[in-house]
Amino acid sequence: MTTQGEVFARAIAARDHQALRAVLADSVAFEALTPGRHWASTDADEVVDKIILGPWFGTHQGEIELCSVSNGQVGDCQEVGYRFRVRNAETDRMVEQQAYYTARDDRIDTIRIVCSGYQGV
Repeated sequence: MTTQGEVFARAIAARDHQALRAVLADSVAFEALTPGRHWASTDADEVVDKIILGPWFGTHQGEIELCSVSNGQVGDCQEVGYRFRVRNAETDRMVEQQAYYTARDDRIDTIRIVCSGYQGV
């Protein structure tokens, strides 16, 4: 069975606006830590358009390949870990993110993410 977390990770890699928007509840409690920045929003459109598909990957706006995804559970919270290879003309980097989320009606309504930042391959 594919989890909402896996759908979320695959949608990021594909930069699939519709899939990202569909997996997030309209009112989502979103928080994330990336190196040097804390992101927060309660509006799914803002999360998709102004964070994840906006500046989320910074200057590394090249191809994103989902290399691995794993699912788990911590109490009542679902967990998904995923690793991306991010390529552009100048660099080839790995990024790993760990997310903890809850879902209602098959849509993520709370999600907390921690990001490794860009790492050499």
